Amino acid sequence: MKLASRFPRNRAGLFILFFVLAIGISTLLRIALLIKAWPELDSALSLPGIFFFGLLSDLLSTSYAAIPLALYLWLIPERFFKSRWNKYVLNSLFFVITFLLLFGAAAEWFFWDEFSGRFNFIAVDYLVYTTEVIGNITQSYPIGWLVFVITVLAIAGTYFLQPVISKASENYIPFKRRSILITAFAVVLYLFFLSFSNQYHRFSTNQYANELAGNGLYELFSAYRHNELNYDQFYSSVETRKAFSTLRDLLKTPEATFTSTDPLSLERNIKNTGPEKKLNVVLISVESFSADFMEHFGNKKHITPFLDSLAEHSLLFTNLYATGTRTVRGLEALSLCIPPTPGQSIVRRPDNEGLFSLGKVFQDKGYRSEYIYGGYGYFDNMNYFFSNNSYEVTDRTALKDSEIDYENIWGVADENLFTIATRNIDVHSQEKPVFAHIMTTSNHRPFTYPDGRIDIPSHTGRKGAVKYTDYAIGKFIREASKKPWFENTVFVIVADHCASSAGKTELPIEKYHIPMLIYSPSHVQPGVMSRLMSQIDIGPTLLGLLNFSYTSKFFGYDINKLEPGRERAFISTYQSLGYIKNNELIVLSPQFKTESFSFTASSDLHVTRDTTAVSEAIAWYQSASYAFRHGLLK
Repeated sequence: MKLASRFPRNRAGLFILFFVLAIGISTLLRIALLIKAWPELDSALSLPGIFFFGLLSDLLSTSYAAIPLALYLWLIPERFFKSRWNKYVLNSLFFVITFLLLFGAAAEWFFWDEFSGRFNFIAVDYLVYTTEVIGNITQSYPIGWLVFVITVLAIAGTYFLQPVISKASENYIPFKRRSILITAFAVVLYLFFLSFSNQYHRFSTNQYANELAGNGLYELFSAYRHNELNYDQFYSSVETRKAFSTLRDLLKTPEATFTSTDPLSLERNIKNTGPEKKLNVVLISVESFSADFMEHFGNKKHITPFLDSLAEHSLLFTNLYATGTRTVRGLEALSLCIPPTPGQSIVRRPDNEGLFSLGKVFQDKGYRSEYIYGGYGYFDNMNYFFSNNSYEVTDRTALKDSEIDYENIWGVADENLFTIATRNIDVHSQEKPVFAHIMTTSNHRPFTYPDGRIDIPSHTGRKGAVKYTDYAIGKFIREASKKPWFENTVFVIVADHCASSAGKTELPIEKYHIPMLIYSPSHVQPGVMSRLMSQIDIGPTLLGLLNFSYTSKFFGYDINKLEPGRERAFISTYQSLGYIKNNELIVLSPQFKTESFSFTASSDLHVTRDTTAVSEAIAWYQSASYAFRHGLLK
């Protein structure tokens, strides 16, 4: 009775109860996440902002979520509303509401545990690929027990709320008054829609504080709405011809000559001296492989023994940066050699067929270009993208059940993936040279792999998955060394992105640092390449090592031919676009926001005003977006 006395004994009481319940659970989640993230916050001075903007975020989210309940309370006739059946309906409704709110809070907790942030663009992708995601969740967490506990809590919560629910029909609200109230609510919602975006709560320079001030549900739908972002509509830009003029100057290199005076053309003839080396090329893009997993970059846990050893016999790239935080971004950079464009990766976008790709260059040189993946290639649109851009695609379906030692929802174990690759190269290298792009999957939650391969048990965490992938690559290279095609093969081992993209800033530079090894005992001299380099430079650099002359539409540089001082790198989220050059970071964000920072070896950022670097960043990103949307990459 005490609880019931605090709420109006009419329909409005249920509406208020919904807000109290939703905001209460969200606030408890925020406090729990705050405790978890406390070491990453700069100081307690961010607490007022976290809770003020957090409350505003919760009000926004709850207002949108309350629309179905508001419509029900407005339209249901009084006779039915007072009936016994409606009490069952309302109790069931609040059970479902409580369950969903608690389930959402649990989902956010585990999402934060994986990505150190609220629901975002990654969560939108998860909603699209439900088979893989639900499978991943069930293999990673005790989902049955979680659902059971949440169900019990929802039943207990509904019982506790029952006094308010049962008293909601005592006082009558006429339809006319209900209509006035629903109209006022609609006006408030419209004002919210016009006045707020998912950027308003980003009050701090500390990214963890900004994430804590957000609301997962609101962020999820905001990310869905901004699936693809038109560069000109949301970002700082210049006149198109000016952007391309700047970019043409930036793309001029000693070995490149533009084929046209058209100001919007980026096509160049690349001329490399010496005989072309028609060697097999095996490009292994390793899932979530941060540079700091390797001993060379300071790791003391010995989880990459094979790659650490191989690095001594390879050309090791130590200052390389991934363009994004998702596999599709890495695949985009490696195949198209283009800076990341805002919104979704080109791999997932419409009208992405017939693009100028690394596979196309090799195909024109008489190679068989292949993309080999250990999962089902419909995921992330991989099969469609690669098969329509000059690659032959092989995925999980090429393996018989007897050839699979282990599989989880993402795909077969990496050693089984390399079985497919070895078989394909064995067959096709007899007819023509092979370019094989192999994408691994084992270094991914739930971090499971065959027993008995390494000294870390399966399903115990990231370290084990990294060490298993290292084992699988080692097994593949050792078996390949016995093949007749080994002497004429170049192996390129690189990450698609880092294991984690979370940091105190929105674009933490160190979270994009990836390793690359180029190994070919007969053709590549071991050494260290320490120049700053972007993932989009890998294709042109590799083609340069082979002395290929070709017509290019790539945005990347051959790092071995590039004059000193011109190095740069690109890093991004789906909204924020970063440009690194000369120890400076330029960040382009929606709402035409531009920020300039200098940074030290420790990646601490300091605000600067570098107009030259800003102009270059705009030219690269604006031109890349324009080129894709207007078919200039085909």
